[in-house]
Amino acid sequence: MMKSLHLSNFFPYQLTQLQAKVSDNIADIYTGRFELSRQEWRVLASLGNGELLSAKQIGEQTNLEKMPASRAIAKMQTQGLLIKNTDKADKRSSLLKLTAQGLATYQQLIPMVLAREQELLSVLNAEEKNQLTDIIEKLILKSMEIANK
Repeated sequence: MMKSLHLSNFFPYQLTQLQAKVSDNIADIYTGRFELSRQEWRVLASLGNGELLSAKQIGEQTNLEKMPASRAIAKMQTQGLLIKNTDKADKRSSLLKLTAQGLATYQQLIPMVLAREQELLSVLNAEEKNQLTDIIEKLILKSMEIANK
């Protein structure tokens, strides 16, 4: 007898649904008043700690493909949120950093998205939050292990 799949009980589907709902919930904050796309938000968040990063590093950190990352970076440059500096170690590469305006946007957004994160996680107690972190780490490691077979 052939096994059947009930999509609503299939873990990858459940994870995709959760990711979409959580992402949409957070996106309400940065797409509204701040008029940032998801890709721009990811770039902003990755540069927010002041580190100089290449477009490639940002793409890897944020899981963005090259074209969407490039478009987001170009738009953010036009809006005055970030600047490119030539990498002194590799003249062919540019390093990106937030401008004062980009940093101000980041500093306004972060308390709001962290508050939303806390609101979303408020249904979990401290033990459940720790378990969730452990479970996510285990699943990431297992996924990497399977991918490297």
